[in-house]
Amino acid sequence: MKLKDLTFKGGVNVPHHKGLTEKLPLERAEEPEIVMIPLHQHTGAPCEPLVKVGDMVKVGQKIGESQAFVSAPVHSSVSGIVKSITPMAIPTGLTVNCVVIESDGKNELHESVGLKRSLEELSSKEIIGIIKEAGITGMGGAGFPTHVKLSPPPDKKIDTIIINGAECEPYLTADHRLMVEEPKKIVFGLKAIMKAVGVDKGIIGIENNKPDAIEALKEASKDEKNITIVSLKVKYPQGDEKRLINATLGRIVPSGGLPMDVGAVVSNVSTAKAIAEAIGEGKPLYERVVTITGNGIKKPRNLIVKIGTPFKDIIEQCGGLSEEAPGKIIMGGPMMGLSQYTTDVPVIKGSGGILVLTKEEAKPIPMGPCIKCGKCVEVCPVKLQPLYLSNYSLKGMLDKAEKFHALDCVECGACSYICPAKRPLVESIRVAKREIVAKRKKAK
Repeated sequence: MKLKDLTFKGGVNVPHHKGLTEKLPLERAEEPEIVMIPLHQHTGAPCEPLVKVGDMVKVGQKIGESQAFVSAPVHSSVSGIVKSITPMAIPTGLTVNCVVIESDGKNELHESVGLKRSLEELSSKEIIGIIKEAGITGMGGAGFPTHVKLSPPPDKKIDTIIINGAECEPYLTADHRLMVEEPKKIVFGLKAIMKAVGVDKGIIGIENNKPDAIEALKEASKDEKNITIVSLKVKYPQGDEKRLINATLGRIVPSGGLPMDVGAVVSNVSTAKAIAEAIGEGKPLYERVVTITGNGIKKPRNLIVKIGTPFKDIIEQCGGLSEEAPGKIIMGGPMMGLSQYTTDVPVIKGSGGILVLTKEEAKPIPMGPCIKCGKCVEVCPVKLQPLYLSNYSLKGMLDKAEKFHALDCVECGACSYICPAKRPLVESIRVAKREIVAKRKKAK
């Protein structure tokens, strides 16, 4: 099998819509006057504030932390004064405590920032400790604390680290630009993860519609015998970690299982870059690359944005809206992104994109009855039966939905995309999943 043909079974071919930004180089966003930094922007326990109203803080200073293992500290992205610590809405739909900081414009670095370390001198434990202290989480959207992912139980034998450079979500190009412009940092981050987990095999998987990224990473890794750059067939959701494992290693993660169950750990390219900066520059995770795109925005861009910057400020820096009012604003892409009801929400660690659609593009399509065509079953990458799962969810039959493996749904949206009747398949399955999880927690 040729490398360019590596893929998984199922999935759909969706319009890319990446032309708006895929050739645009990374730019630094303007300095925010106010940042709203959530104390809970990751999977796991929320952080408790380490600062109080009136405190002066600096860039990179730790302002929130939890003693729980599954959590990640948060850091200030500006220097300035803490104006309030208050519950606020964030792009995930939650309302969480946020540290609101007024910038003094000085961008003064905290004393803890800037400690450069050599990868050769660090032990596995030290690497994981640096990643934890830097507050690094999965930056592909999941937000799972990276130090936890890199600490598998002793009985889980990991043999391969995979860096996810697929970026199969339409419109988004943040990871693409990072691979083109910062390939050495991504390779460094992969090497750090390999050493942290104790494996000698690394793979970087990239869809073949990004030839410049493939060439850049091949050049950056040419002296690394244990690292392979793999070209993948363009198909959605190629970037789902379990689909990526199947495509690159031929392994199938079992129902209810995790990548570690088949000997793999998967990290996003942005996460790898953040790890490289934490080790090589002593830099915590307080900024990230965000693609601001869509026909509803006047000047699409790829920007390096401070965590906590309000969406509305970023949209203004891109020329504002192309229409008086947007059709829809989404954090992320159109397939798995989250619609926003306001732009008064902050950029978080998982904000890979801000997509603005026009009113015409966002116009609802009338929903019809299910015609049992089976297309949703054909494209489901997990081989579920979305039509039945959706029906059980809509009728409140949670036990049935659980029996049909609703929790295995990766919420990719391929079923809703392909459905000729435009049924709310993934939306209703997502509701069922949350209800099932809540029911389990209540039972415990």
